Amino acid sequence: MIRFRPVTLHDKAVIERYTMHAETTDCNLAFANMFCWLHVFRSAWAEVGGFLVIRFQIDGGEKIGYMQPVGEGDFAPLIPALREDAHAHGQRLRILGLTDRGRELIRDMHAGRFAFESDPAQEDYLYAADDLRRLAGRRYQPKRNHINRFTAAYPDYRYEELTPDRFDECMRLERAWRHAHEGHTSELCAEQLAMRRGFARYEELGLRGGCICVGEKLVAFTYGSAVNDHTFDIHIEKADTAYDGAFAVINQLFARHLPERFTLINREEDLGLEGLRRAKRSYHPIEIAHKYSAIHLHPDEIACKTLWMQAFDDDEASVDSFLIRYYARHRMLTAACDGRTAAMLHLLPFRSELGRTTYIYGVATAPAYRRRGLAAQLMREAMRRIDEQSDDAAILIPSPDEAWLRGFYERFGFAGAVPATFRAPDGFDFGTGTPEQDLAMVWRRDTSTPLPETLECTFQR
Repeated sequence: MIRFRPVTLHDKAVIERYTMHAETTDCNLAFANMFCWLHVFRSAWAEVGGFLVIRFQIDGGEKIGYMQPVGEGDFAPLIPALREDAHAHGQRLRILGLTDRGRELIRDMHAGRFAFESDPAQEDYLYAADDLRRLAGRRYQPKRNHINRFTAAYPDYRYEELTPDRFDECMRLERAWRHAHEGHTSELCAEQLAMRRGFARYEELGLRGGCICVGEKLVAFTYGSAVNDHTFDIHIEKADTAYDGAFAVINQLFARHLPERFTLINREEDLGLEGLRRAKRSYHPIEIAHKYSAIHLHPDEIACKTLWMQAFDDDEASVDSFLIRYYARHRMLTAACDGRTAAMLHLLPFRSELGRTTYIYGVATAPAYRRRGLAAQLMREAMRRIDEQSDDAAILIPSPDEAWLRGFYERFGFAGAVPATFRAPDGFDFGTGTPEQDLAMVWRRDTSTPLPETLECTFQR
């Protein structure tokens, strides 16, 4: 098993020996971020085969993840060692923060053994530093207008380097900002704790910041640190929204005060928040950097993926999304032939106008094993389970290209063609990809009332 060490301030030089000369621009690999967020992610590090490997607790929970290893060359040969380390903790291997190249390295050496997914909410926004310094051209006119209004309204404003004597004011401004946006200040949130850790070791962490003052009042501040020798990461940016244009002013002036060696500025992810997404896009990033997650698949998941790709026209990305987000072994029924998974279906829990509703999803038989009654065998078992758990209804969507399927499913009590829409917390598309063809056949325990005109089905965790 790999010997990981908890990240401490003394490890900064060793860790940055890898990150400062790397091409990675991932904000999570800035040493200051690792250190300041230890209370959430409990990051640890190790050197393995000439690479730096960071292990952490995903979202502060029990699942462990590994960042893409940092070093020169191909890290894919490290995968077996990482998998062994994860297994020693009773978990599967999860690698997060993969670049496009990192994903391809794993695909090439470990084909078919991983599912990959990119979460837009976790993608970093990268900007040309000179764009933020100059705000030149028509596309930045709205930003210049904000700045002009601020400077006209507060001609006595001044920019200062952020120094320790301002830290208490920064914390007060952050609390006021959080109260205005979230309605509470009674306890320190994770970000406030990260700020406190950063301020307590500001110089040792290599943090650099700036602030805007109007008279004696601090109205905006920001700080961050280097990800590598040419990319600077903005960790925190806050402003008093009563001062119109304060965000635009601190953004530009801080960029101007950064050393010229920083040609890229990373303003981190938008967390899926629409307002934050609009704000970040309004500064016209030169890249929104993909950060893929890779999950090492269990044998049953590999069998599911293989059969899915054989049976349907779905692309690999959509199959991987299903496996990562919604697959559960206890919800998949399979039939085996010749020692392999020859047929499958999935029983997914939904709530609809019909009550508790099972969605029979991904019914598939491998081409070499069709016409052997395998799908009928699985459907009989599915209906037995649905009856046993006293569901109110079951639905399925026959492929619109195979009209004979309607007759097949009618044998199990399904009828009708009801337009169905699906709701899931992450927007996953459980339909056919063509909403007008999402016509559900329905089985109901109680058939005394007419079928509804439409169905809205919400996934139940």
